Amino acid sequence: MGAQVIDHKGGVWSIAVPIPDNPLGHTLVHLLETDRGPVLIDTGWDDPDSWDTLVAGVTACGFALTDLHGVLITHHHPDHHGLSAKVREASGAWIAMHAADTAVVRRTRAAVPGQWLDYLIAKLSAAGAPDEHLTPLREARAKGRSGRRPHSRQAALPDRDIAPGDLLDLPGRRLRAIWTPGHTPGHVCLHLEEEHPAAGPRQHEGRPGPEQHEGRQVGGFGRLFSGDHLLPGITPHIGLYEDPDDATGTDPLGDYLDSLERIAHLAPAEVLPAHQHAFADAGARVRELIAHHEERLSGLRALLREPLTPWELAVRMEWNRPWEQIPYASRNIAVSEAEAHLRRLVKLGQVEQVERATDGGPARYQAV
Repeated sequence: MGAQVIDHKGGVWSIAVPIPDNPLGHTLVHLLETDRGPVLIDTGWDDPDSWDTLVAGVTACGFALTDLHGVLITHHHPDHHGLSAKVREASGAWIAMHAADTAVVRRTRAAVPGQWLDYLIAKLSAAGAPDEHLTPLREARAKGRSGRRPHSRQAALPDRDIAPGDLLDLPGRRLRAIWTPGHTPGHVCLHLEEEHPAAGPRQHEGRPGPEQHEGRQVGGFGRLFSGDHLLPGITPHIGLYEDPDDATGTDPLGDYLDSLERIAHLAPAEVLPAHQHAFADAGARVRELIAHHEERLSGLRALLREPLTPWELAVRMEWNRPWEQIPYASRNIAVSEAEAHLRRLVKLGQVEQVERATDGGPARYQAV
């Protein structure tokens, strides 16, 4: 099978690995040449066609699969981490991921049958999901189904951690890990601290520290492998982190907005995302995303002039299609996103929980 491969120059390529039956179309798996062999950034979905495309893409970049030295995973989602185990088995390459996402993979692999469905039913009930939405989940639970796709339970456990701020052990390259939680708790971007092949000379030599950011040339420094954190035309999903044991009340949207500011301050010359296409001016895209979420939060405060459950809020929110046309599984994602926005508003003191979820009914929220 052929592969759509782009040479981004300077020992960097992208391979478009298909995602079956998904409107995103493909994951852009990036290949970075190092003195010890090429390293992949993400791997793509675990599917035979996806695997054939990835192998063909590595070959088109001028390497054999056995040349691969390592795999850096931006986050645990299956369109990024799905083929990691096959890559490791075929090449002997190590796999690295942030510890927070490794914990998600470990928890998923260790889950007993039905645990995820129990969690999902409880969460959706507390959010006010109607019986017609809960019934298929309850029926699946009664039949002993797990609620997780097989690839989720078989996801590879990484061999190494990606620690925030670390300059990764890649001979001949300067690639630094930037922790950017929000889309997942352990999402990382990877900053290639090297002159962009198409850029002119920078004003400062050596690794630029934060104090040098103001002195950089317009256009920024280096390239950023952004995973799903920063995409040119898509707003990444920000929902609740999937942790049945979490009682701390995490704030994924707050994490995401903070992470966006971190990337804007970094000011890379070019962004190489995992979907769509490469783009420049990360700062402008960051400003668009922050403005989008501020506008959405403002709109939700207006909706919450009356007490609403998270489900009722999700039904009233603006999506890319009417609620009636949103597929069943996607409604679960929409409610999770509504709850992430609610948590941000509660943390800001702009909304309060006026009814707690009990056996007799769901939680309700209202603007202060």
